Amino acid sequence: MSKAVVMAVPAKIEIGREMHSMSPDSVLSGKPESRSRVLVRSHDLVSHILVWECTAGRFNWHYEQDESVVVVSGEAFMINENGEESRFATGDVGFFPAGTSCTWYVPSSFRKIAVVREPMWRPLGFAVKAWNKLVRLVRLPRTASATPASEFRMRVEQL
Repeated sequence: MSKAVVMAVPAKIEIGREMHSMSPDSVLSGKPESRSRVLVRSHDLVSHILVWECTAGRFNWHYEQDESVVVVSGEAFMINENGEESRFATGDVGFFPAGTSCTWYVPSSFRKIAVVREPMWRPLGFAVKAWNKLVRLVRLPRTASATPASEFRMRVEQL
């Protein structure tokens, strides 16, 4: 199976022109619209990386999946379920576990890179980790002379 390293410059990624209106039930003020582009999906389809943009507005958001974010541009203010406010700006990182909800206020445009992952039942996640460790332990180490040069080549995809 061929594997590719995916590289991108988040600020320059073309997302497309189609904006998506948020659910009227979630909008608190303004007319926030968002658009996104999936950059890559994991082989097992449990995670993906996307770039997401949003216009100005205030809205409620519920996270169905675990989401890790890095802010690329703009700023936004998040109020968590306890009423605590946090500011997110360029370079900031955040993690939102599946099942959490918050209120977002975006004063102008906002862009982020998000790594979204399906949550896994803890015993199943433990079993997968144990299986992967066992597979790594059972593999016999290769010598440099026995490893074909083609295995060391990587294909890089620019987005």
